[in-house]
Amino acid sequence: MQPQPTGSRSERRQALTMLTSGVAFIAAVMWMLFTAAPYAVQSPGPTINTLGEYHDTPLITIEGVETYPDDDSELRITTVVAAGGPGYPVNVPQAIRGWFDSTSTVLPREALYAPEVTREEMDQSAQQQMSRSQHDATIMALAELDIDVPVELFVAGTDPQSAAHAVLREGDHIEAISAPDHGRTEIEVYPDLAGVLAATPPGTDVTVHIERDGEPEDVTFATGDDGFGGSMLGVFLNPDFDMPFEVDIEVEKVGGPSAGTMFALGIIDLLTPGPLAGEHAVAGTGTIGLNGRVGPIGGIKQKMHGALRDGAEYFLAPGQNCPQVQGNIPGGLTVLRVDTLEDAVTAVDAVRAGDVTDLPTCEDG
Repeated sequence: MQPQPTGSRSERRQALTMLTSGVAFIAAVMWMLFTAAPYAVQSPGPTINTLGEYHDTPLITIEGVETYPDDDSELRITTVVAAGGPGYPVNVPQAIRGWFDSTSTVLPREALYAPEVTREEMDQSAQQQMSRSQHDATIMALAELDIDVPVELFVAGTDPQSAAHAVLREGDHIEAISAPDHGRTEIEVYPDLAGVLAATPPGTDVTVHIERDGEPEDVTFATGDDGFGGSMLGVFLNPDFDMPFEVDIEVEKVGGPSAGTMFALGIIDLLTPGPLAGEHAVAGTGTIGLNGRVGPIGGIKQKMHGALRDGAEYFLAPGQNCPQVQGNIPGGLTVLRVDTLEDAVTAVDAVRAGDVTDLPTCEDG
């Protein structure tokens, strides 16, 4: 007598199908969890008060001159947490979560990271940029306060597309510049050079007075366009500043140049009596150049959300980032446009006075 099957053929087929589907589902889930997606996700990072402490250490320390500690204002640098770069891959669920998070941005990985760059190279570059940002912020903060910082300018290199490339060499010591309507200007502090260039239309022939191999020499060439109606030399400079006192900025594991403007404001606050922003919390971002201009940065949407999350009432945004600001301002945050360090100081002064109605915003075009 033959044994009877415990179930019909259709039931066995159904069970096998369910088992196969379950295995396929588990395999798909495991693939999603452990397979790197070709995306990078930017999210709001921490903000840090330049007037406070970072890891139990004052963020800005100034020695050799009287300072005015400020416990009332907050001048916050803003950061972005970016995943998807070398060493920090994004998996599929993280990418999906980023798409549904209104404070995050999901981009193709190659939009943020060069494929050949390693994590070590990226970290090293970010730290170098941060170090240069702190240095330039210090110089420009002192210049804004009319504190002279003597400088010697040496040519580190030239832009191959510039007229300077044919006449200036690495190691040339720039001593003075002559431009139409300005005559000869000796370069004793960096604003001596920056002021002449800012007031000189691009394409103007200028004469740069240099010392080369111990001998004086004059070279004449046409300037380039700085993008703001002024001139640029097309030269990479290696400045040697003679600081009148010591300024130290202590930030670990925060890289990039985008905190320059807020660093400069923090230094200005500590060197002037009274709280710069009154009792308000102001956050912001933007690089700072030795010409005093505030430059654009990445991740401004995330930085605005991080600023609001940490209690900021106002946010200083580089003018060149206005296209990314428009339509992305979180409710409860007032965003003010700044194009120079002077603009940033004016904005914070207005915040302290309680009237920002006449200040430019990104909505002004």
